Amino acid sequence: MKFEEYRKFDAIGLAELVSKGEVTASELLEVAIARAEAVNPALNGLIIPLYDMARKRATSPLQGPLAGVPMLVKDLFQEIGGQPDYRGNKARKKQDVRAAQDSTLVARWKSAGLVPFGRTNTPEFGAKGITEPDSFGPARNPWNPQHTPGGSSGGSAAMVAAGVVPVAGANDGGGSIRIPAACCGLFGLKPGRGRTPWGPTFTEAMHGIAVNHALTRSVRDSALMLDIVQGDERGSLFHIAPPAQSYALAARENPGRLRIGFSTRSPLGTEVDAEAVKAVEKTVALLRDLGHEVEEAEPQMDARQMCMDWLTIWFGQCAAEVDEVKELTGCGDDGFELDTLGIAAFGRATPAHEYVKCQGRWQQYMIALDHFLEQYDFWLTPTLALPPAKIGAMATPPLQQAGLKMVLKLGAEKLLMKTGMIEDMAMENFKYMPFTQFANVTGVPAMSVPLHWTDAGLPLGSQFVGTHGDEGKLLALAAQLEEAAPWFDKTPDA
Repeated sequence: MKFEEYRKFDAIGLAELVSKGEVTASELLEVAIARAEAVNPALNGLIIPLYDMARKRATSPLQGPLAGVPMLVKDLFQEIGGQPDYRGNKARKKQDVRAAQDSTLVARWKSAGLVPFGRTNTPEFGAKGITEPDSFGPARNPWNPQHTPGGSSGGSAAMVAAGVVPVAGANDGGGSIRIPAACCGLFGLKPGRGRTPWGPTFTEAMHGIAVNHALTRSVRDSALMLDIVQGDERGSLFHIAPPAQSYALAARENPGRLRIGFSTRSPLGTEVDAEAVKAVEKTVALLRDLGHEVEEAEPQMDARQMCMDWLTIWFGQCAAEVDEVKELTGCGDDGFELDTLGIAAFGRATPAHEYVKCQGRWQQYMIALDHFLEQYDFWLTPTLALPPAKIGAMATPPLQQAGLKMVLKLGAEKLLMKTGMIEDMAMENFKYMPFTQFANVTGVPAMSVPLHWTDAGLPLGSQFVGTHGDEGKLLALAAQLEEAAPWFDKTPDA
């Protein structure tokens, strides 16, 4: 099989070819590897090739709904036993830290017959909405390599968009599936809290804020991938109700006439680019053409406080991650990026009672969403407020870097937090992505759908937010939109 033919199929289509004997798993793998070798020098999405491991697997008997289909997994908590587990971190890379066993997620992917052949680029500990780690360098967008593919699943998004694989592992703690999907013209579904596994050594990340899934080109691939991995695991802190029917079946059903509230206003009061507004307006027009009722509306909440509460949880998470890596590797502060050290320091400076109060406010945000969804099926927003940024554009400015170094040297984190400077720095970053964290804090499913390309030729997705258990309903709408305004054959030149 040649790449030009390979690219015409999604994962389900490739699996059908394998099951019919029209192509072998090894042949598909070699096409994927050749494509990776051709585009990765420019895109830097695949950072840890695992070709020998994959070639051995491809020659073994494979069973499952996606038997023989090549895939890539993100280098962040989607561990492959015996293989590198760096998480974008310099110290873990230097020590060549390796996973003791497959994660539950990877084990379920393998049980479906998928063939992982590498790990993808991610920012250090997945901390940013871009993918530019010091440890591996920036991943780049296939639509224009001068721009970011987003983050933190940017390496996976770049490889899927470039046609290397039809599906790649991703996870989302503040938009890290939806942001790269929006940047790269892909479909990205963030499942709800507890829907997908993290095990076997732990079962929940950031109190359920972060979830695992995948980035895909087709909606039906995302639905089947969710069917493959969804469900409880040993040690689950709570047991989420299973779907009433398979997600694959849900994606084939008509969603019916929906009532959707939409907004193009940043909940933080920050700028929203005309292209992001245009993306939503185009989506609204399409929804109306399909018979849905759409009107301007948004949940009533303190979005600025919500973003700061999300950030407080992340500060604490990062502090714990840094301490764990220091204990594991014996490294000092030189094992981490400056921004990571700053985030961790602020996490240590946050009193426990403030952490608990911020988590307690989550309930108010969910009450606000429930009130909104008593009137509407979904909330529609831009996925991003601005088009994909240029590489380096979202880096911490030199003056702030100098100030951060001084603060860390003096141990003045608590004093700095009282000045309001941290909030100002946070809002500077949130201006690119003020819409995505809400679904993480409330734990509800949300998706980014690729329906718009800017005048400069860059993708810019639209986000839909549902309520608990709405993954199937979101997939049904996504499939309807995909049929009405197909995007699968829109591919970059890279």
